[in-house]
Amino acid sequence: MDDQNKNLILATVLSFLVILGWYTFFPPPEPIPAVDPAVTESVADGGTAGAPAVGGTVATDATAIAQADEAEAPKAPRIDIDTPRLSGSISLQGGRIDDLSLKDYHVSIEDGADIVKMLAPVGEAGAYYALYGWAPGAGLAADQVPGANTIWQPQGDNILTVGTPVSMTWDNGNGLIFSRTISVDEDFMFDVTQSVENTTGSPVALAPYGTLARHGEPADLKNFFILHEGAISMTDGILDQIKYSNMPDLDVNERERVPAEVYQAETSGWVGFTDHYWMSTLIPANGQAFRSIAKYDERRDIYQTDIVLPTVTVAPGQSSEVTTRLFAGAKEWATIRAYEAAGVENYIDSIDWGWFVFLTKPIFWLLHNLNQVIGNMGVSIIALTLILKALLFPLAYKSYVSMAKMKELQPQMEELKKKAGDDKQAVQKGMMELYKKEKVNPAAGCLPILLQIPIFFSLYKVIFVTFELRQAPFFGPFQDLSMPDPTSIMNLFGVLPWGAPEPGTMMATVLIGILPLLLGISMFLQQKLNPAPTDPTQQMIFAWMPWVFMFMLGSFASGLVVYWITNNTITFTQQYLIMRSQGYKPDVFGNIKSGFKKTPKTEKK
Repeated sequence: MDDQNKNLILATVLSFLVILGWYTFFPPPEPIPAVDPAVTESVADGGTAGAPAVGGTVATDATAIAQADEAEAPKAPRIDIDTPRLSGSISLQGGRIDDLSLKDYHVSIEDGADIVKMLAPVGEAGAYYALYGWAPGAGLAADQVPGANTIWQPQGDNILTVGTPVSMTWDNGNGLIFSRTISVDEDFMFDVTQSVENTTGSPVALAPYGTLARHGEPADLKNFFILHEGAISMTDGILDQIKYSNMPDLDVNERERVPAEVYQAETSGWVGFTDHYWMSTLIPANGQAFRSIAKYDERRDIYQTDIVLPTVTVAPGQSSEVTTRLFAGAKEWATIRAYEAAGVENYIDSIDWGWFVFLTKPIFWLLHNLNQVIGNMGVSIIALTLILKALLFPLAYKSYVSMAKMKELQPQMEELKKKAGDDKQAVQKGMMELYKKEKVNPAAGCLPILLQIPIFFSLYKVIFVTFELRQAPFFGPFQDLSMPDPTSIMNLFGVLPWGAPEPGTMMATVLIGILPLLLGISMFLQQKLNPAPTDPTQQMIFAWMPWVFMFMLGSFASGLVVYWITNNTITFTQQYLIMRSQGYKPDVFGNIKSGFKKTPKTEKK
């Protein structure tokens, strides 16, 4: 086997081992739930939480989601939401925030496309909403606290805008008066203040909570290994991620028989759901202890995340108040970073940075700032790839110099193999002596390649997950770099007057666009820097490899294909020039011609 190809295969195997080793020795931490002194029993199982002050238990609103599933929430009275970036409404049935759209974003780049709907009420496809309430303590019946189907009474303005909160109240008829005030900022953050006034003659114990409920998996679920989609939580600086597909496999609790995961935060955190581009999270106040819960009800196909705050005891004539926040919107890096700066701890980690977070964060920062200056995400990806390749040039130089020296020794190595014949031990010994004499280290070309792999994997990760790539234009027909190439061989890349196959179909995969074709050509040329292997099987594999990858990768986002083309082109140029500088002239056209020559058949004797 050609030594160049040996190095390539070895580098691939070693890179896999590096990633496997990283995951083995540095796995994502798994938080161990702590015991909350104010909440003594598990809440995740839909059971109870302790109320030591009154010696009873505080049940979570375990039946609220079940009732909401059957309720006709859209028919209840509503309070409108209207801000520069949001539109929707709040249902007075349960006071649920269940109708929310993002004015800045459309579902596609087509004229007249609908704006993105973030939350939807029960009764609509993909129901997705936020609920708030109080879980009752000992001596309080479930109907004495507001639940998912309580009809609240609006107070004052009937529209929620920036700077104009809305309020609602509910009197249980037995001395407890509940109030709720909701405000919203200029982006995607709601403040929800819940209060209870005790006008009875006895103390009452209650536990405030917030819930995000999602009916079924999202319609646009990617289900791709490089991207996390599902429940996400941060508890005291520890990040936990559970994919939608894994939530049914959580340990089943004893009381409700629902798969659930529970984490206890002593000072800070948040919990919710994250998708490729959108996110909703429940955020308690800083310094507030809480229990976060992620669970899945298979019977009703509902994914749920909760925050349950410690039980409070409200004395006669007194009141209690708690404020939590709800983020529901786009995963804009700058917006999320601003919320983190304002006190939401580690909120930037809600973006899926992956294993190599120490690389993906600075790489994204650089891409973001390049795009701010250049104003074109496609050109910014090219510029970012150029910068990273320039920074890694010293490593690449060592690798390519080593490869060039190995090429110089190729004739001597072939002569050595002929002399030794089938004596593999003699061949090995002769090669070692040759390497020592010429001062060549055959492994020198692998280490620089290995060091580059985490960086370019991180770059790939950044381009795939970044929200800024969504519907970002490049030029001409490439008006959405998050979508596959819209051109096709079928219409000669837009020259002929008929459309291309629908993206995602088999026809679109086979009748590829111009970008996948350029990707295949760039891989083919990079391969032709070296002669084909002498072994016929290896020769066939290497001959087909660029074109197989062309079809495999052609259906990926255009931004990723632009990155791969740029990376391949720079790598080809670097390798060609370095080989020339070392006295080895790659015969690219000769290697291409030899690939079209028929291998002479061996005559049978």
